[in-house]
Amino acid sequence: MDEAELVRRLDELESREAIRELITAYGIANDDHDVPRLADLFTEDAEFSAPNSNMVANGRAAIEAMYINTFKTRGPSFHWTHDVTITMSQTDPDHATGLVLSHAETCPNGVASIAAMRYNDEYRRAADGIWRFAKREILFLYYAPVSEFNNVLNQTDRVYRGNDKFPADIPENLETWQSFAKQYGEDK
Repeated sequence: MDEAELVRRLDELESREAIRELITAYGIANDDHDVPRLADLFTEDAEFSAPNSNMVANGRAAIEAMYINTFKTRGPSFHWTHDVTITMSQTDPDHATGLVLSHAETCPNGVASIAAMRYNDEYRRAADGIWRFAKREILFLYYAPVSEFNNVLNQTDRVYRGNDKFPADIPENLETWQSFAKQYGEDK
């Protein structure tokens, strides 16, 4: 292995670790309601989205405003990250994508709730060497009051917003899930 390849591999390892720390910092900033820290985790032109259109913002300032609005009613929370996959760009060492599996305990409007999510991420390293979120899409398996948890996975409308329930983003909308159901059917 030549020196250039060694430097490239070392940079990739350091980048992966920096991205993992970015993901962890996101959960902590959420739980601490640390709006300046949270906003700084995103690029100036970042995008945040959700298939259910509940959390959508374009640009760091809009993402900051979205979280200020969210924090006004969410109350205490605890986010934790499970598995993370990071794919480094093969053509640009300053770009990567990721899939993050996570849970959160929250208390919107005083209602103890639990959520299971996936994040589809795009990361970008700025000129200052700092990795940030360029795009973050949140997909919910469920977001429900703790009192409803025993039956939440037995229904398709698993995302609660106040007294309203909405269809979950995953897994039913995944191509693999639909292909399996089409080919093998579903046992209930």
